[in-house]
Amino acid sequence: MGTVFEGVGPDVDLDTAVSAAQGGDETAFRVVYRAVQPQLLQYVRSLVGPADAEDVASEAWLQIARDLPNFRGDGASVRGWAARIARNRALDHIRARSRRPVTGAGVDELVQLPDRADTAGEALDAVATDRALAAIAALPREQAEAVLLRVVMGLDSTSAARVLGKRAGSVRMATHRGLRRLAEILELEEDDRPADVTFSASKAL
Repeated sequence: MGTVFEGVGPDVDLDTAVSAAQGGDETAFRVVYRAVQPQLLQYVRSLVGPADAEDVASEAWLQIARDLPNFRGDGASVRGWAARIARNRALDHIRARSRRPVTGAGVDELVQLPDRADTAGEALDAVATDRALAAIAALPREQAEAVLLRVVMGLDSTSAARVLGKRAGSVRMATHRGLRRLAEILELEEDDRPADVTFSASKAL
């Protein structure tokens, strides 16, 4: 059991908070929770749906709290570690309900899409919005998870690959294809939106 860091404040950096939480500091654990939970919940919601997301995320946090003393990492890696735990809990939930988290177009179709780097860039910037998160649900599961881990959770390719049990190059490719498809979905939606809220790639330049 590590040393307890008494009096950790809400503005402490994540590295310090993780270390203190491992030693049993409840305030530090709340700092870690506040830093990770919003993105983690979005990730879980995309896997299991909004109705069950809170319950699955709560199960994940119970395991995170239980296993944190044995975690070997820092603030930069705790998000990936937490995401891996949440993903496992979500997959357990999905298996129990015999439900797939996402469906969408095949990989062959995605390969045929034009390379729209500007639009994909704006799609990445917009991915945290409710509209984009809903659009992610239309992606194939592998691409949806890669986009969520890279963009919503803020993980690099290596960390995301650890969560998914894949190679970093595969995650980069899945992210690229997912963002291309996401950009097209969002652009198609704009055809039905009022002109004053048009999703324009030129605005990102």
